[in-house]
Amino acid sequence: MVAPGGGVEQDAEVSPSGGSFRRRLSKKPKRVDSLDVEAMGIAASHKHGHKDLPVWGVIAMAFQTLGVVYGDMGTSPLYVFSDVFSKVPINSEIDVLGALSLVMYTIALIPFAKYVFIVLKANDNGEGGTFALYSLICRYAKVSLLPNQQRADEDISSFRLKIPTPELERALNIKEKLERRSLWKTILLLLVLTGTSMVIGDGILTPSMSVMSAVSGLQGAVPGFNTDAIVFVSIGILVCLFSIQSFGTGKVGFLFAPALGLWFFSLGSIGIYNILKYDLSVLKAFNPAYIFLFFRRNRGKAWSALGGVVLCITGAEAMFADLGHFSVISIQIAFTCVVFPCLLLAYMGQAAYLLKNPTSVERIFYDSVPDIFFWPVFVIATLAAMIASQAMISATFSCVKQSMALGCFPRLKIIHTSKRFMGQIYIPVINWFLMIMCIAVVASFRSTTDIANAYGIAEVGVMLVSTTLVTLVMLLIWQTNLFLALCFPVIFGTIELIYLSAVLTKILEGGWLPLAFASFFLCIMYTWNYGSVLKYKSEMREKISMDFILELGSSLGTVRVPGIGLVYNELVQGIPSLFGQFLVNLPAIHSTIVFVSIKYVPVPKVSQEERFLFRRVCQKDFHMFRCIARYGYKDVRKEDPRIFEQRLVDSLEKFLRQEAQELALEISSVELSLDNMSASSSDRIVQHGTSELQVPLLSDQKLDVASSIISSPSGGLSTLPSNAMTSDEDPSLEYELSALREAMESGFTYLLAHSDVRATKESVFLKKFVINYFYAFLRRNCRASFSVPHMNIIEVGMTYMV
Repeated sequence: MVAPGGGVEQDAEVSPSGGSFRRRLSKKPKRVDSLDVEAMGIAASHKHGHKDLPVWGVIAMAFQTLGVVYGDMGTSPLYVFSDVFSKVPINSEIDVLGALSLVMYTIALIPFAKYVFIVLKANDNGEGGTFALYSLICRYAKVSLLPNQQRADEDISSFRLKIPTPELERALNIKEKLERRSLWKTILLLLVLTGTSMVIGDGILTPSMSVMSAVSGLQGAVPGFNTDAIVFVSIGILVCLFSIQSFGTGKVGFLFAPALGLWFFSLGSIGIYNILKYDLSVLKAFNPAYIFLFFRRNRGKAWSALGGVVLCITGAEAMFADLGHFSVISIQIAFTCVVFPCLLLAYMGQAAYLLKNPTSVERIFYDSVPDIFFWPVFVIATLAAMIASQAMISATFSCVKQSMALGCFPRLKIIHTSKRFMGQIYIPVINWFLMIMCIAVVASFRSTTDIANAYGIAEVGVMLVSTTLVTLVMLLIWQTNLFLALCFPVIFGTIELIYLSAVLTKILEGGWLPLAFASFFLCIMYTWNYGSVLKYKSEMREKISMDFILELGSSLGTVRVPGIGLVYNELVQGIPSLFGQFLVNLPAIHSTIVFVSIKYVPVPKVSQEERFLFRRVCQKDFHMFRCIARYGYKDVRKEDPRIFEQRLVDSLEKFLRQEAQELALEISSVELSLDNMSASSSDRIVQHGTSELQVPLLSDQKLDVASSIISSPSGGLSTLPSNAMTSDEDPSLEYELSALREAMESGFTYLLAHSDVRATKESVFLKKFVINYFYAFLRRNCRASFSVPHMNIIEVGMTYMV
């Protein structure tokens, strides 16, 4: 979107005589301090999402979700009961029915009731995940701590347009408290970063758990296939799995949904077979009283077994995190009609088998499969485990990309593996890191039981973060009734806290692993955010005064040569100190200067029509502009430099033409108002018998005011004629456009800073260590956020003391 009018970035003095007309010329949205607000006004952001699809289209999309969203949850029958009954021995029917009832109601409450019917509605224009919730909250309250991330006021001010209600008053109070206290902003950001860190931890544990569970089926079927063989084969599969990531999920994606569809069909069929063959009494598990009997009978062991029960909902967060690829209705249909019933039948079938064969705990899934179908089911289970791993690996890539887009993760190389689907990405550094960590987990733990102890903590931690953020959305944005809003965290938060208390008892038995992973990534993300914010504040303090630039004149105190200089910086107001260094060190400066700021808007995508936002800096003869290039967290940032340059110039030309048209219309309206005022004044003079000698004085006043408007430095209209003319008739516009084209033909030069961030001498030791070493190391090893041709770069050294 090209900013209409735009205005000139310098302070305006309004004289008493011409004040009313100056105010008529100046629009409120074009204030000097409003560019950061305008930069967040993305009209297309509210149109994101899937268009209305026909019934068959929705069904087809629901089928596709099986291969991407539900792979992790679908493979949970491989290991849930084996882990539960490793803590609780089977001594009676109550043990089996109680564990089955726990599993059934856990699936019914968390994925079904919480995610399908509530959390999926808290999406950010069709996007899900913890960062999507954070960006949604940031659009309704100024709580963002990210540098250069001020948001627009239209959504906030819309609160006041609604009919006053207790819910609205409560929402405004919450908004005010969040905005005034930096502590709450920090807590909110840490909560989001913690949830994202745990999702990345899931990306390490899911492949390890799923692949080992599938391969362990060979231990009883193949003679001599021991634990060492399981570890060796699992590592081999993991290496193959991570090696094919560079080809992209699109190459093998068409196999995912049919394979998972066949897997869910197998789960349901085997479950029905076992129920009918072994024991129909498992239907009694629908009675939740068996949960009470299970705890009364086993007490502490039952509490420990909750760490295994929670594994039945692993991957539930993927229903929300992968929402951007599908629609809400498709995910709801797939879970309600396929995933939920098939999982219930699978667990009921295994329970029926255990009632007759209580010793088959370690290999319950494969033992319950009819012998004739063992090998086909084994192949499908292995494929399903790989697909489940693929889903979490892709989710990890998406989380890291969103973190980078919102300024919370060092910039890494991102490869887009599909031209049609922007969400299909590949991050080499993260991919190989995940592979090394998965191999280390498998080689060191050597048992799915120990990995399961670690798996539950990460899963429940992410769920608690989502519960907290959705509760805030209900109070602040949805303005839900207080009783209903509190029921959400009370019911689901209590269940998740109970599960968390159970899995935390396994810290020494492997539960420390996800906490270590989460702490590692949390330190990286918070340090990057902390250093970036301090660097941005330092740039704000050291920016050059506009008066100083005006004193230099249009030549900027040097020689202006043909060409366009793109000065990259993070400021949306004022002149960066970087530009002063170039004026001091370079013998000449380009005829056209554009201050480019990359703005990461908290929406998924920004259309090309709204990519650039322009504003003029100083008067026209300075030929200086400010440009904000806006990108969503799912946009391609590092586009071809030539395409970027061409689109930037095209948008700048549109800005200049639109500016000339609007200024001409403004002057025309002012002259019309002056004529009307002059006529009415003359009438009043005649009516009151005032001497006609005063009429020329009024005419002179009209001319003086009009002249003052045209020559006003704040309006930037000194080169425009006083009469309203179209942009095609404006000679100053044609001159400026020809100068811009001439500068473009001379080429582009990227004026960058080779910056170093150092803590001040007065800083405490911890801050010096974090900034001078940890943050400096991350900056040295991260990639640039934009692509520039190396032959066209001029760098100057800058040191920021924070």
